Amino acid sequence: MKILLMSDSHGQFDDLMKKYINTVDEVWHAGDIGDVDVTDKIKKLKPLRAVFGNIDGTELRKEFPLHNRFIVEGVDVWLTHIGGYPGNYSYDLRAEIKKNPPKLFISGHSHILKVINDKKLNLLHMNPGAVGKKGFHKKRTMLRFEIEASKIKNLEVIELGNR
Repeated sequence: MKILLMSDSHGQFDDLMKKYINTVDEVWHAGDIGDVDVTDKIKKLKPLRAVFGNIDGTELRKEFPLHNRFIVEGVDVWLTHIGGYPGNYSYDLRAEIKKNPPKLFISGHSHILKVINDKKLNLLHMNPGAVGKKGFHKKRTMLRFEIEASKIKNLEVIELGNR
């Protein structure tokens, strides 16, 4: 299964995003969607798994959860917006991550692209950076990868140009 991972669109949806959405099987959005129009457009193209972020209003919070934990091709995935990263997980998640770590922990919020192996918990952390144009980031980024037979592979960074 090919996945396109994005976060922090802040209401942004454009033809470049659409181009990459059309190359995958599913889109995962790690919050700060910004406008229900963004998720409606994504869902017209591909299946979507998402969570709401701190800027998202009532409509998005009704449709999407704060945390989305699911299994794809044998990989336990935890998708959230404010989650931190290895060595600095969010306080409210720290105990649960340590007690029951997923294989893939995804968060957004920071607008900083990170992919880090947490060797202590044997999990992979991904933050796709920010795909939108609002924020302090310089480049708009997403991640694309595959999950097959319990393995995460062919990870690539997609840059959509300057903010």
